[in-house]
Amino acid sequence: MIQILTTGGTIDKVYFDANSQFEIGDSLLPELLTESNIHEGYALRELVRKDSLELTDEDRSVILEAVNQTASRRILITHGTDTMAETAEVLKQVPDKTIVLTGAMQPARMRRTDALFNIGFAWSAVQLLPSGVYIAMNGEVFEAGTVRKNLAAQKFERTEGAG
Repeated sequence: MIQILTTGGTIDKVYFDANSQFEIGDSLLPELLTESNIHEGYALRELVRKDSLELTDEDRSVILEAVNQTASRRILITHGTDTMAETAEVLKQVPDKTIVLTGAMQPARMRRTDALFNIGFAWSAVQLLPSGVYIAMNGEVFEAGTVRKNLAAQKFERTEGAG
């Protein structure tokens, strides 16, 4: 059984035209899983509903506690991309579990989103990778501590000196 934890982020953003801004809405993850033909083998739990730039150390403690408390040894976390690497760093202290964080550069509700691909990719990664903490984005897997988001290129990349 894979434990899926949601924390908000771009993947769950909704555009409110009246406000001319995005806000975090209900998670589309159940719909994305169904669209990916993933119907069983997971438990879904919402932890927070925030943009990752608004996540606090307390929020990261909630995520860490949820990961430690689940009996599942395989955990998929949807997370905003701006601070995904920071949360992955916090989770490195968890032993003997495979933890994969993923998200989207464009909200799942948008036509040109990468959300569906990233969810499917992360679903495979969490089943195949050994214990550790990883970020799975846009067809690449990065170990925690070896990755950063490149804002200009709108992608994740390995940090200097990473293998």
